[in-house]
Amino acid sequence: MSLLRDRNFLLLFAGQAVSRFGDGLYTAATAWLAWSLTKDPTAVAVVSVAAFAPAFLATFVSASYADRYDRRKLMIATDLARVAVVAVAAVLLSLGLLNLPLLVVTTALLALIGAPFAPARNAIVTQIVPADRLQQANGLLQVAFRAAFFVGPLMLAPLLAYGSMRAALVVNGLTFLGSAGAVAAIRVTRPVLAADQAGLWADLAAGLKAVRAAPDVLVVIVTFVLALALTSGFLTVGLVALVGQGGRYGLLLGVAGVAEVAGALLLAGLRMRRLALAAVLAWALLGIFRAPLGIVTSTAGAAALLIATGLASALTDIPLIALVQQRIPSHHLAKALGLWEAGVAGALAVSPFVASTTIALTGVKDAFLLSGAALVVLAMTAALTLARTARAQRPGQLRIGVPPGSEADQPAVAPESAR
Repeated sequence: MSLLRDRNFLLLFAGQAVSRFGDGLYTAATAWLAWSLTKDPTAVAVVSVAAFAPAFLATFVSASYADRYDRRKLMIATDLARVAVVAVAAVLLSLGLLNLPLLVVTTALLALIGAPFAPARNAIVTQIVPADRLQQANGLLQVAFRAAFFVGPLMLAPLLAYGSMRAALVVNGLTFLGSAGAVAAIRVTRPVLAADQAGLWADLAAGLKAVRAAPDVLVVIVTFVLALALTSGFLTVGLVALVGQGGRYGLLLGVAGVAEVAGALLLAGLRMRRLALAAVLAWALLGIFRAPLGIVTSTAGAAALLIATGLASALTDIPLIALVQQRIPSHHLAKALGLWEAGVAGALAVSPFVASTTIALTGVKDAFLLSGAALVVLAMTAALTLARTARAQRPGQLRIGVPPGSEADQPAVAPESAR
């Protein structure tokens, strides 16, 4: 992969792989710590909500700072602040003072501090990678993110067996230091900022206006958030209810995770066009394979369906990020990505309740069928909306951030070798 020979991109790739490894480890560690402190599943749920709620509330607002100031310095400061929070948590644990309320506060504080990081990271890609390589760059980054986040939880068991929970927190803090060091070594030209910068609320309003001015971006973001709310909980609540065995459940989650990594790697080697259409139709593909999950009777059959949904899952976000990077002006890019990240956090928070309620009302088999059908309907509605939007555009009208003949104007998917 030629992009991995670029020093700046390699630093971003490696640093964020390390960071996501720490995120995966911390997610598993806090869930286990909440259970260890209370033996109450409700406590685990409370900690999980604390990890998402601040991001839902703060990501879009904090992303404004990533557009108005130096994204690289903001990422470094965010990582160093998170190191400090994790260090305090490790000290409290060592002293026997870390209880459930403090764990919830620590988890929420980490989420709040980290809110601007992902929008800044996805936005800084455009300062490192040429416009015609954005999809490949996002595909490679998603390979690193998914693989590292998948491996992180697997490391909890050996860390607890040969060390302690404190050791797990220390490792997590070191991953933030590694991320900060990698970002600090990146050399990018800071975008020229306007002399008369708008204030926070004016900047946020301008960012929303920029997203509304790119209706295909808005359709794809709304579709993603709604679809995630309809599907994410079924990989936790729904799959547990379906298999009924911890070992089988872990195996199937692992299979789905590996398939997502493979899908991201595959997309990094393709050149996709009509990014918006590909991103919304991927949800229809995911729904088609999700629907029969409730009626399969063998582990092999469930694994095959989860492999297909894992591959489709990679197709939902990589084109979305590339589309936003292409279509939104640089000075509003982090806010547009922050709007998406905030929606993702909200969807992840409500999705388990959507899944559990649907299962309670209809049963596991029908719940999966309904979830898959809802995805197909949602995706086709979004595709029709995109088609109507395209017809409504005046002939020859230039769209924001997209020059004539760019990727967004081309037919669907071509191998990278066809470039």
